[in-house]
Amino acid sequence: MSYKVDNAIIMAAGTSSRFAPLSYEMPKALIEVKGEILIERQIRQLQQAGIRQIIVVVGYKKEQFEYLNNKFGVVIVENEEYLSRNNNGSIYAAKSFLNNTYICSADNYFCENPFEKEVSDAYYAAVYANRETTEWCMKADSEGNVCEVTIGGKNAWYMLGHAFWSEKFSRKFIEILEAVYEMPETKNLLWESIYAAHLDELKLKIQKYPDNYIFEFDTLDELRLFDSSYINNTRSRILKAIARELQSPEADITTIQAIRSSNNAATGFTFMVKENCYEYIYKTKKIRRV
Repeated sequence: MSYKVDNAIIMAAGTSSRFAPLSYEMPKALIEVKGEILIERQIRQLQQAGIRQIIVVVGYKKEQFEYLNNKFGVVIVENEEYLSRNNNGSIYAAKSFLNNTYICSADNYFCENPFEKEVSDAYYAAVYANRETTEWCMKADSEGNVCEVTIGGKNAWYMLGHAFWSEKFSRKFIEILEAVYEMPETKNLLWESIYAAHLDELKLKIQKYPDNYIFEFDTLDELRLFDSSYINNTRSRILKAIARELQSPEADITTIQAIRSSNNAATGFTFMVKENCYEYIYKTKKIRRV
C-alpha cells in the first residue's frame, strides 16, 4: 500500500536544556550547523520532497520562530503546555493536522534528504547499534511491525529521526492520546512512550538508515564533533564572557551539563576548563569553581 504524504509536523517547543547554554540564549532548532539553520534545513528538505503543508509547533521562545511563516509559508501552532508536558503536548496541540503525516524533531540534521512524497508504510526511522546504547531500541515481528521497544540494548535498531504516520495510525493515536491526556502520569511521557504501550493497536515498521545519515546533537560537545567551527567559536554570549573572565579560549570550555531546579527548570550549568570544574548561574551571571 502506498500513502500520499499530506503534511509534516515539526516539534520545536521544548527548552533543550541539555544544550546549555546555547539553548538558554535561543531555541536549539535555530542554531546554525555547517552554514544552515537546523530547522530551515529540514523545512527545505520537506519542501524539496513536495511536502507543501508544514506545521511547526512552538513554545519556548516562540517569538523567535515567527519569521518562518513569512520565509517558508509554514503554519505556526503554539504548545502552551511546553513547560509542563513532554512532547505528547506538541502532538496534542497539532492533532487537527494529523493525517498521512511526517512527525519530525526540529533538532535533527539529515545529511541527505530522507523525505518522500509517497510512502509505502507507516514507520519510525532507525539506525543500528552494534554496541551498548541507552537509546530506544526496537524489535520487529515476522510481518515487519515493531513488536517490542526497550530503553537500552545492543545489536539493535534504535529510534533516531523522524516518523511517518498513516491516516489510520493518526486516528488511532489521537483516540488513545485523548483518552489518557488528563491523567497526571501522562504529562511526562514522550509520545513514543504512549506508542510503545499500545504496540498491538499502533503499527509501525522500522525504516532503516545507514550510519552518519541522521544526527542529533544533545550537547555542545556533540555538535563540535560534527561542526568543528564550534570548537573555537561557540556563538554563545555566555561562553564568550566566561572565556574572557577565565582568560581561556572557548575551545577549553567543555563537558557542559545543565543545572536544574526542583521543578526541572534550567538555572545554569557546570563546565570544565582543562582539569578544573566550574558552575555558572544564569540569574546572577556568576562563575564559581566547584
